[in-house]
Amino acid sequence: MPDRDAVLEALDREIDLRDGARVRVRRIRPEDEPGLVSLYGRLSEHTAYQRFFSVMRRLPPDWAHFLANVDYRRRFALVAERPAGGPSALVAVARYEPSDDPEVVEIALVVQDDWQMRGLGTVLLADLLRAAAANGITRLRAWVLADNRRMLDLLARLTDVTQRTIEQGVCRLELRARAGGR
Repeated sequence: MPDRDAVLEALDREIDLRDGARVRVRRIRPEDEPGLVSLYGRLSEHTAYQRFFSVMRRLPPDWAHFLANVDYRRRFALVAERPAGGPSALVAVARYEPSDDPEVVEIALVVQDDWQMRGLGTVLLADLLRAAAANGITRLRAWVLADNRRMLDLLARLTDVTQRTIEQGVCRLELRARAGGR
């Protein structure tokens, strides 16, 4: 198995999406705080609600600070941004955070509305799973609204759902990365 640093370095790259659009995927950096606030401002209310289970006027700066500053082991995040040559802007974020169980991380993903349905979520989730594996993490959890079919389908395609419970319209999924990735 490649070493951790090699796996994480390989995640930083430009990719072509299904429709030919090009984005840069990379690990989040502290200087992405303003980009996270800006990205949140471009999300539809529906997309913001599906990610945060509430809608805020804007992403609070202290949240942006917390979300942009990770240790790349127990807290990890990837961003997708428009590549050089156009206005740089974050268009998606995938992350994992520690949970109440030290053996499990919670994953989350959001893609700006006009970048959805291009395969970006699939790429980011696959990369997030590779980062987790490189960091020795095999057990994951996701909280997904029960009507968020696209996210539920994405998780079912790329992970093994080991437990699923639904309470008040929210699915709690216990997951394991599938051997061999996608």
